[in-house]
Amino acid sequence: MTDLKDLSTEWLRWKAQEEAAVTERRKIEDQIVKMLGLPEAFETTETAEPTGMVVKIAGRIDRKVDSAKLQELAAEAGLSDHLPNLFRWKPEINMAVWKATDDSITKPLAGAITAKPGRPSFKITIKE
Repeated sequence: MTDLKDLSTEWLRWKAQEEAAVTERRKIEDQIVKMLGLPEAFETTETAEPTGMVVKIAGRIDRKVDSAKLQELAAEAGLSDHLPNLFRWKPEINMAVWKATDDSITKPLAGAITAKPGRPSFKITIKE
């Protein structure tokens, strides 16, 4: 298969199978959670051992922090000194601003940034 149309068609076929498989797997996972009587939200690892198998389920609660609001609330309560211990501050580069900023500012900071290519993402659709 060397034709782009053939490869794109094949990609679409496998992508549909992948999405269907994820949906079915998640349905089974939901059944297992229900069967074991686990709560909807938990942050522990639960283990079950059906014959010949070990099933480990790691519960997780995703949390997002509004950095500006957190700093404002901490300042109001006089708790700003506790923030470095309670939270990890993860700087993220704002590429639009970075590219628009003068080299005299960005060049000295560039040594702290590591860049590596990521896997490209694909979206293939059929024209209507």
